[in-house]
Amino acid sequence: MSDKSNLQNPLLDEALAHYERGLEAERLSKRTNPIELVRTQELLSRYLPPPPAVIFDVGGGSGIYACWLAQLGYKVHLIDAVPLHVEQARSASQVQPDYPLASAEVGDACQLNQANNSVDAVLLFGPLYHLIERSDACGGLRQRLVALREADRVLKSGGLVFAVACSRFASLLDGLFQGWLDDPEFVEIAHRDLLEGQHRNPSNHAAYFTTAFFHHPDELKAEVEEAGLSCEKLLAIEGPGKLLQNFEKHWSEQNRRQRLLQAIRWLETEPSTLGVSAHIMAIAKKVAV
Repeated sequence: MSDKSNLQNPLLDEALAHYERGLEAERLSKRTNPIELVRTQELLSRYLPPPPAVIFDVGGGSGIYACWLAQLGYKVHLIDAVPLHVEQARSASQVQPDYPLASAEVGDACQLNQANNSVDAVLLFGPLYHLIERSDACGGLRQRLVALREADRVLKSGGLVFAVACSRFASLLDGLFQGWLDDPEFVEIAHRDLLEGQHRNPSNHAAYFTTAFFHHPDELKAEVEEAGLSCEKLLAIEGPGKLLQNFEKHWSEQNRRQRLLQAIRWLETEPSTLGVSAHIMAIAKKVAV
């Protein structure tokens, strides 16, 4: 898909504007977000097939995970709906000429420009947040089940989808620990998240994210399975780690960091605490036909 396809960009205007600020490239290095990066890399290292497997990074942003995987020997194709992200991913790829991305293009998670049965793994780190409707019954073509079925279509038999969702409870927990519940506007945001999963930020407050859908863990599993995939794992990425008030102290001290990561591993599959994690990863397999 050409970079000029932005006239029909699949992101809603407010979400596109949010990402065009260019902050996503540095997000995982700030605040408590390094835990998301390290844990996502850990889970990919644990469950991906070995290199040189072919990976399709759908919604790959500025290429943080794609470039890391390319360095490990994977053949990685990246698409993203934000032209700026694609430019950043291409620049990051050029910095590592011995391990370049196989491709980086503007694209749509619901209309993958990829052949059937052609990749070993699909990463969906973002599309499920911004496809705010579940299925075709809601009207239009850009819904979460469409994206999941597209991932299934391009996978080889036995291939894996790594689908990440924002937790239904993330806003409320952030509000409690950041003091945002003092803001009546944020209270409305968090309450709607709990009731519907539909996250809205009408004033475009910089800290309150953008238009998105936040999943209940059971809902993520159900959607993956309705799309025809077999949900093999449902895992907390950060677990309760992002709730630490002294996170930087824990993270900067090697022994404390390792104890924190071990605690998250102990809880990563526990159903009663999955929703505490800001992000939840479903690992699903293409069912052989």
